[in-house]
Amino acid sequence: MFQFQNKIYLLCLLVVPVLVYWHLFLQKKGKRFIFFSSKSLLMDSSQSLKAFLVKNLYFLKIISLSLFIFALARPQILDYYHIEKKKGIDILITLDISGSMASIDFKPKNRLEVAKEVISNFIKERKNDRIGLVIFAGTSYTKCPLTIDYEMLHYFLKETSIGELEDGTAIGMALATSVNRIRHVKTKTKTIILLTDGVNNRGEIDPQDAAQIAKDFNIKVYTIGVGKRGETPFPVIDAFGRKQMIMVNVEIDEDLLQKIANDTGGLYFRATDKDSLQQIFSEINRWEKSEISSRKHSRANDLYPYFIIAALLLLLLVEIAKRSFLRTLP
Repeated sequence: MFQFQNKIYLLCLLVVPVLVYWHLFLQKKGKRFIFFSSKSLLMDSSQSLKAFLVKNLYFLKIISLSLFIFALARPQILDYYHIEKKKGIDILITLDISGSMASIDFKPKNRLEVAKEVISNFIKERKNDRIGLVIFAGTSYTKCPLTIDYEMLHYFLKETSIGELEDGTAIGMALATSVNRIRHVKTKTKTIILLTDGVNNRGEIDPQDAAQIAKDFNIKVYTIGVGKRGETPFPVIDAFGRKQMIMVNVEIDEDLLQKIANDTGGLYFRATDKDSLQQIFSEINRWEKSEISSRKHSRANDLYPYFIIAALLLLLLVEIAKRSFLRTLP
């Protein structure tokens, strides 16, 4: 986009037609000519290029003056561009890896493998957020701290398996570990996604106390209960080392998970198959969006040096011409 930064100086162009008119007026009055007794004494050069240039050197000076005025007005070419300021949010995924996550009610895979697959897809949808991973069973620990290195996060998620920790379901400990990991970060939005398939039966911290701590630090907790209602197939090894399936009852403390979510401003979901779990993470992905602000900026490229150079060259050319090949009588 072309513009003049100091448009007020363009008013100086009003003097140009005045100067042109004055020059033509003087020409008409004959004050720019030498009179002879007879034109026949001179060679007829009215049609020559030299005569044309001599008569119009003044207009070259007018053009030069106009260029100086344009330079004063500071011509510019503007390049517009947008700067996006992206603010990510912090998300900590708290994943249950207790023995019950081996239940195969999300056929053909067990609960943990399906959860890992869905979480992996969720991570791929995030672009500017720091995401971490806390795993828990009878105890809990941070498997991967908050990071934007999604490749590393995918690696730790892939390597997560049942049996890493002492068995049990320490929901309170898991939530407390997650809160402790995320509470001091400076981002405005802090979110924990807690996924479990059991009832709190281990740990020194009550889940409701941990939820209150999360609330105090303005941390939103989404809770997800994983598993079908009723009996589900669970793999066991018999006395002969053979893998068999037995039917076990699914016990999920939905009231507790609902209360944790409500107290912290989150939501509770129940996933009974892979599709519903995928839909839950899609919903969370839709609600917990990163903040992106866009600002329009422009970069100005000044053109006035070119106008000044052109004007000076034009004046120099006029002066050289007047003193050389276009020289006239004094």
